[in-house]
Amino acid sequence: MAGKRRVNEAGSSNGLRADVLCVLGVLKVATADQIQRLASPHLTYRHTTKETASARKEARTASHRGAANDLRRHGLSVDGGRTRGGEEVRLLTAAGLAAAAIDLDREPEEMGGMPKSAGRSGASHPMTVNETVIALIRPKPDLDRLTEQPAEARAAARAAVDAPDGIGTITSYATEVALPVKGTWKNPAIGSARADVVLTAPEAGVPLLFIEVDNCTEEAVLIGRKFDKYARFFKRKEKDTDGIEKPMWRTRWSAPAWEGYERVHPPVLLVFHQVGKRSAKSQMQTVADLTRDHWQGRWHGEDGYHSYDGCIPIVATTLDLLRESGPAGPAFWRFGRDHREPLLDAIGNPRRDAALARRHQAAREEQRRREEREAAEREARRPACADCGNKFTDDRWTAVDVRDWGRGQSHPHLCEDCQSRAVAAERQAEADERERQEQERLRQEQEAEQAARKAGGWLGRWRT
Repeated sequence: MAGKRRVNEAGSSNGLRADVLCVLGVLKVATADQIQRLASPHLTYRHTTKETASARKEARTASHRGAANDLRRHGLSVDGGRTRGGEEVRLLTAAGLAAAAIDLDREPEEMGGMPKSAGRSGASHPMTVNETVIALIRPKPDLDRLTEQPAEARAAARAAVDAPDGIGTITSYATEVALPVKGTWKNPAIGSARADVVLTAPEAGVPLLFIEVDNCTEEAVLIGRKFDKYARFFKRKEKDTDGIEKPMWRTRWSAPAWEGYERVHPPVLLVFHQVGKRSAKSQMQTVADLTRDHWQGRWHGEDGYHSYDGCIPIVATTLDLLRESGPAGPAFWRFGRDHREPLLDAIGNPRRDAALARRHQAAREEQRRREEREAAEREARRPACADCGNKFTDDRWTAVDVRDWGRGQSHPHLCEDCQSRAVAAERQAEADERERQEQERLRQEQEAEQAARKAGGWLGRWRT
């Protein structure tokens, strides 16, 4: 034990250090509080008897702070300054990022870069990115680890478990992901976009979602320009490993195949956090106006939906709304629509889906009616047995329709049963005829024999 303490002076376990590596490998910069809420959400509901919020936070984050300190002693993490609220920020070294890549089972180029100004100026933007990820995941506590906690703590944890699910786990996310308009994934050219977050959770209905976060400090025009870069990236094509040219993003991420009538680009979610002086609501509206060419669809009046062929679905919300409602709540405004809705509806096209479902249903109904008509017409042509009057079975109809009655179909105008009876009767008649002929032959032989005997007796008497 003493040797282990010298290696890991804070006494952290392998599991705790792996949790810290995993969270920092995805988020790049995080506080112990954020790491704990993601990796061990049950701890949020412990230590509730302590008098102050700061004491409770100190207690519930102690294990992960110790694990981060041990990682620092191994050269895998460093202290990154403090947030504006005074919390210590942790981030990985290059060696730590490589170790996290192993734990996350990701290639080094999939790990993303470090956020700008990480560890400086309070890291306000990375902190908002982290809170966005936490609000999307909505980590659920393990109730079995809270059995000895006060009733009010267990009730709060139960409420969190019973609340609507979030989307994915920490491994479903990546941050600071380059989207090269030129160059390579590893070395993107100047002018490329960089997504704050990329979410891949097909099991939750979100195969691919790009996320941009703004603290209401950036000018709307600069946010709008990001979508010019997104559009260039989405349109970029290159050959995949199968030799087929396809959009570059499809060579890295899996997504449903394009439908023949619509080639929609992956959606982008904007999350605004009211930290700066700009109004989140006005930011949304201004960005929507500036990016209209990228997201505006074409109205199909006859079917009652918009087609977004070649468009980028852009959705916006605030961090407060996201925290309050989660992905399943009405917190998301799709540019071009007049109401908020759940995330899956906002990034999708429910009206189009409903119209296509109606179209497919109508096609199925027409197919059913056509098949019924054809079946009725076929039934009208179906032969009937000339003996019993029953309709031929499909097999019988097929058998007599080959027009080769020499192959066992001796009675093509009879059903199988009547043919069997007719064949049996014919065979019986043939047998009876053979028996009659045999009897007749025997009778004739007997008569001949008798005649011979009579003739022999008369000849003998004549000789004498």
